[in-house]
Amino acid sequence: MLIGIAIIASPIVFAIIAFPDSFSLSWNQGRGGFIFALVFIVAELIGLKIIISKKRLLSVIPIAGVVIVYLVGLEYGLRDFILSGEELFNVQLIYSWTWMWDFIIMSIFVVVALSIFFGKRWIRIAPAGPIFLAGSAIILSLDAFFPYDSLGPLQYVVPYLVQTNVWLINVLDLGTATARDNIMFLKGDFGPMVLQVFWPSAGVHSVIIYSLVMGAFLLKMNIHRNRKLIYFSIGIAGTIGVNMIRIFSLSWYALKVTTDAKQWEEFHSVAGEIMFLPWLFVFLLIVIIIETRRLKKSESEGKINPKNN
Repeated sequence: MLIGIAIIASPIVFAIIAFPDSFSLSWNQGRGGFIFALVFIVAELIGLKIIISKKRLLSVIPIAGVVIVYLVGLEYGLRDFILSGEELFNVQLIYSWTWMWDFIIMSIFVVVALSIFFGKRWIRIAPAGPIFLAGSAIILSLDAFFPYDSLGPLQYVVPYLVQTNVWLINVLDLGTATARDNIMFLKGDFGPMVLQVFWPSAGVHSVIIYSLVMGAFLLKMNIHRNRKLIYFSIGIAGTIGVNMIRIFSLSWYALKVTTDAKQWEEFHSVAGEIMFLPWLFVFLLIVIIIETRRLKKSESEGKINPKNN
């Protein structure tokens, strides 16, 4: 299995070595999501006692090579070709458009590789990584074609999050804050600053990605439906909580650190993913630990129960 993991990981490892600057933590400005997808893949495959034939392993190597050629080709004109589709497809945000294709290619590769290794069973063996990649591609496509507040349904909850954040700032006496729709008017130690919050900055995309990944993860777990619903609901609440922390941290940065637009934007570009992605991984890990302990406990009780002998 280690060889199979190494083959799947090879394009991502190559990209890390060859293009380290492209691994930004910002969800729409780099390949940072590749690393977390790889962590999910390794976590689900490591220790799996399934023998993959040499023929299947070797058949994936050329496909991995094609992905590596794609990554190299971006530096030699392929990225310009992708950018040329901006006007043809009426793309609104070019960065989300270009990074979207990286996630599409990588998600296709991982699905194909897992399908070759495990057949249709891959969806129950290792769904989290490819679904995370595909979900990221979907979110990037939405941002590319419907940026800011042009996609009404995703923007709907933002004013409520903004109002909650303003209330929290005033309660904690961090400065003065008021809100109108999705706009916050802040005044802190370094003067006033106006922040307009759109659905990506509010973390709505993280709720969608969480729902996709957690849904696939729970689907393969052999536990009662009610426990699945409880885990899913707790995770949704936790993700919304992380999003509130993100909005609060962005406001705090403007109130207590700086109102310089460039410095604030640098913080904004990483504040969301540096909170959400670790939260997602830790929460999945906690669910695994809890259910593993429950399984061991039930097996132990079954062995000592005379009725089962």
